[in-house]
Amino acid sequence: MSQGYRRFFKVVPALTDELRAENYRIRHEVYCRELNYEPVRPEGLEADAYDERSVHCLVQSVSTGEFVGCARLVLVDPDAPLTSRLPFEIGCEATLDRSIVDPMALDRSRIAEISRLAVVGSYRRRRGEQDKPISISEEDFGTASRPRQPYLALAVYLCLISLARHYGITTLFVLTEPRLAANLSRLGVHLEQIGAGIEHRGTRVPSMMSVDEIIDGMNFVVRALFEVVSREVLEGLEAAGADAVRAKHHPLR
Repeated sequence: MSQGYRRFFKVVPALTDELRAENYRIRHEVYCRELNYEPVRPEGLEADAYDERSVHCLVQSVSTGEFVGCARLVLVDPDAPLTSRLPFEIGCEATLDRSIVDPMALDRSRIAEISRLAVVGSYRRRRGEQDKPISISEEDFGTASRPRQPYLALAVYLCLISLARHYGITTLFVLTEPRLAANLSRLGVHLEQIGAGIEHRGTRVPSMMSVDEIIDGMNFVVRALFEVVSREVLEGLEAAGADAVRAKHHPLR
């Protein structure tokens, strides 16, 4: 898997204003123009209030140099940890099962939410699905006779996990399609549902992951890819320099 990935893609932490703009451009193309989730904006950039306290990543095509995918980790503002809630805490306020986890009771400097994953239409899963959002779904893995590996979607998730580790994040939250947990478990990733589903561009359920458990539980195939992605993340961090690595509002630990 890792050799195939390196033929096609590389990940780039978006730690500069220029790279963050590429992130917003992809999101505008996907969320505003292709999927009509958000209104088209005259500047061609899709951004919101959470971006100022997020760490962003990009996926780049090796052959063209084009940025074709992106995602972000939304962090809690360390200056206001109890009032700067993560997006899922607001959207799932009525459905979250606090007997499983109460985000307010955690060390909020060490939690983050995965969101705004976007991949340009020409790179999404299969022919005829350019009008659907990217995810890791059952069909992405193919069949026993015709296996398929979702390099691009996996690269985005693994980049975020690597960035989370660098930024001292121990628990990740995400709103997912209900069946995503089963598919990720095939990769050695344990995703725990923490509340009832909500309507958010289709049914989505709130789930959480332990960063350490994800890394420790990876099967050997995914671990090899994770090591490649982590090296690319480290290169991006080093290229951005110490000031950029510390990121706005959330210094590295």
